[in-house]
Amino acid sequence: MGLLTIGAFARAARLSPKALRLYDELGLLRPAAVDGESGYRFYDPAQLERARLIAWLRRLGMPLARIRQVCDLEPKAAAEQVADYWAQVVADIAVREQLATFLVDYLSGRGSAVEDTETMIGIRYAARSESGLVRTSNEDIAYAGTRLLAVADGVRGPAGNLASTAAIDALKPLETKTLPAGDLLGALADAITQADRAIQGIAESTPSGEAVTTLTAMLWSGSQLALVHIGDTRAYLLRDGEIFQITHDHTYVQSLLDEGRLSPEEAISHPQRSLLVRALTGRGGFQPDLSLHTAAAGDRYLLCSDGLSAVVSAASLRGVLSGTGTPEQVLDELIRLAYAAGAPDNVACVVADVVTL
Repeated sequence: MGLLTIGAFARAARLSPKALRLYDELGLLRPAAVDGESGYRFYDPAQLERARLIAWLRRLGMPLARIRQVCDLEPKAAAEQVADYWAQVVADIAVREQLATFLVDYLSGRGSAVEDTETMIGIRYAARSESGLVRTSNEDIAYAGTRLLAVADGVRGPAGNLASTAAIDALKPLETKTLPAGDLLGALADAITQADRAIQGIAESTPSGEAVTTLTAMLWSGSQLALVHIGDTRAYLLRDGEIFQITHDHTYVQSLLDEGRLSPEEAISHPQRSLLVRALTGRGGFQPDLSLHTAAAGDRYLLCSDGLSAVVSAASLRGVLSGTGTPEQVLDELIRLAYAAGAPDNVACVVADVVTL
């Protein structure tokens, strides 16, 4: 059989020509030949298997960047990658299912099913913020209390320091409020709105008219924790020896990764890797990620600014977090790793262990 036109190949693969053009641009599925004059694409029938695999993985919801990695693996390794991806999807769905159940019960007037699942657990914690080796100011703030953990990273300069401080200060009153699990997300959402209003006042009083900060925070009630996140500060969970990043960076480079237009290797050195697409700016219209999670005894959480995550690999983070040290000892080692890597940025970290009371 000879080469197929893009239309015929699209029909055989059950893809659209538009999708094939995108996969060509991303290097996922190059045509076998391209007409030099018309630019028309032609495909080999042998490429149908790869095309169908891409289509199946897209139906799973897998990002294009990860699909490219899977397609380049041997079948056994590819199968393992698909299994790992789906396990993470199932875990995410379980969290969202719990939240949906609570919302249905709450809005139907049946109360909170989440509150009934609380167990007697607490947290042991430590927080630190250190200046980078080449920085003359530190706009990173780390806060930890019995019910609230938070990290904020302001843009460089006095306004950034004021913005990150305002964000944390807006959350601190939640530390002493008695809140059932069903009210955690709403309380956090209200506090973030107050933080943005405070940042607006800061911006209006600065010559540049700008005050920007990221924020990642957790609020606890029993075994339930609410997570709010905006920007490129991060939250990680170590559970049963495995590490999971439970926040998604709101950066330009991350959007390119999600679209498959950039590889993880290219992202590391991209000149705009710190460009934020979401943050608290005092201008309203912010879109933080809000989610509800169930904690278990033995869990270890890490919140950090990009001064740590940008220079210390996930594998190294897992190695340190998997140790038996106290939260204070873990923080010491994380800061040491950041400094060993040159600490080009300020570093803020919070480490919390979930323990049975």
